[in-house]
Amino acid sequence: MRVIGIDPGSVICGYGVVDVEGNSFKLVEYGVIKAKLQSDDFNGRLKILNDSVDRIIKRTNPDISAFETIFYAKNVQSLVKLSHARAAAILSAAQNDLPVFEYSPNEIKKSVTGKGKAGKEQVQFMVKKILGITETPEYLDSTDALAIAICHCLKLGTSNKKKVSDWSQFAKDNPDRIK
Repeated sequence: MRVIGIDPGSVICGYGVVDVEGNSFKLVEYGVIKAKLQSDDFNGRLKILNDSVDRIIKRTNPDISAFETIFYAKNVQSLVKLSHARAAAILSAAQNDLPVFEYSPNEIKKSVTGKGKAGKEQVQFMVKKILGITETPEYLDSTDALAIAICHCLKLGTSNKKKVSDWSQFAKDNPDRIK
């Protein structure tokens, strides 16, 4: 199964595509869409975001899309802009007939690191380990997007299994999932 994870944003939007087979993850592609560099006009950025996600989906051919939900915003204007950016990306997935799944930031962090309050650097570290990425990606948005894709895969694979509350125990029980 191939999953695209998207960490939406109107300035920088992270994306990551992962293949999963059984307990094995394989990195397909990751990166960021820098919409603000291409347009100062907000509506123009939404079009860039929608078109870019569409091209990425067509190029990588995922089976499922997974998104981070909105958890808070510093102000109402930020919340509205982020909501529009999410809608532009979700519309691309819907137009490509991809099922859309959504996960909270804490759910994503917990599935990848074992801690719902993990920092972005901790998430990046675990994503690199799980996917065997040797270089450090320039933008945390891209590793956040990969974490979203991994979270979805783990949720599907563990929905009927015993929940793990301790990351060290998970690592011992699943050495093939960590490189």
